[in-house]
Amino acid sequence: MPRKARIDFPGALHHIMARGIEKRLIFKDDVDRNNFLSRMHKLIRDTDVSCLAWALMPNHFHLLLKTTETPISSFMRRLLTGHALWFNKRHDRSGHLFQNRFKSVLCQEDIYFLELVRYIHLNPFRAKLVKDFEQLSRYKYCGHAALLGNISVPWQATFPVLAHFGLGDKMGNKVGRARRNYLRFVEKGIDQGKRSDLTGGGLIRSSGGWTAIKALRQAKLFQKSDERILGDSDFVETALKTADESLDKRYKLIANGYTLESLAEMAANIMGVDPQMVWIPGKYRATVEARSILCYWAVRELGFSMSSLARKCRLSITTVSKSVVRGKKIVQDRNLTLNNHFT
Repeated sequence: MPRKARIDFPGALHHIMARGIEKRLIFKDDVDRNNFLSRMHKLIRDTDVSCLAWALMPNHFHLLLKTTETPISSFMRRLLTGHALWFNKRHDRSGHLFQNRFKSVLCQEDIYFLELVRYIHLNPFRAKLVKDFEQLSRYKYCGHAALLGNISVPWQATFPVLAHFGLGDKMGNKVGRARRNYLRFVEKGIDQGKRSDLTGGGLIRSSGGWTAIKALRQAKLFQKSDERILGDSDFVETALKTADESLDKRYKLIANGYTLESLAEMAANIMGVDPQMVWIPGKYRATVEARSILCYWAVRELGFSMSSLARKCRLSITTVSKSVVRGKKIVQDRNLTLNNHFT
């Protein structure tokens, strides 16, 4: 059976899991872990992806990520490929490091956000990587300690989490109170044990188990579900519709003759530069902005991967990623759209 495409769109919340092949170690020591975190730091700095929760385990990891303009697949491809190549070289091994492709579950934020933060941050405690809950608060390979202010993780987005526990726009003395409220919330989750309902999508997990499903069916209530999505029926329907609309738009653009070359010509005309200059690396402002518009449209409108675009433009993936973010701002500021060019 062919794999279903990942569902992603700006603002999507993803619970990401990746496991070592045959459950083998992907982190053998702190050097491996620190290298992985350095890659996370660089990627988040170069993209507009937010990391809201994370935990590194010996043979797998959990991330709670929110995307905007950088697709989740592009972000994770760079993270996993970079770590695997580095790990194999350091440990003198070859072959795949990770088991299949990473698992990504699109999550309904208003229902599952805090539950996922708690579940992810309790992983090291459940696996006995720390001796007790108090030690978890200082464990440096999990986002829990950063939320409590015990370690510094500049790339972790702590405000969106602490805002749920009493942290307002003006922090002041509210930080300590929010952290204490958050700590109590996480501690209450210890007795819940392993939450299989938070590690995937589908009807059973989204509904909270077979008991809940039977109750719904007895009440003649039926929910729409998808194994890629953790959320209620309305959220699943909205997410699928958003994804389908994005694909329909992409196919319509391609059917109407839009290509990388035509996008480059449009972007060059907007900025008043020679279309051929868009493909040549350079720092002339108008050319850089034209190239940024091209990158944004190519990734978000036509669905090109950043790696393929990097090869075509003879740029690094990091540069393309930054160009996509820059291109979005230019497109918004100038009110540029492709919608007026096809029917």
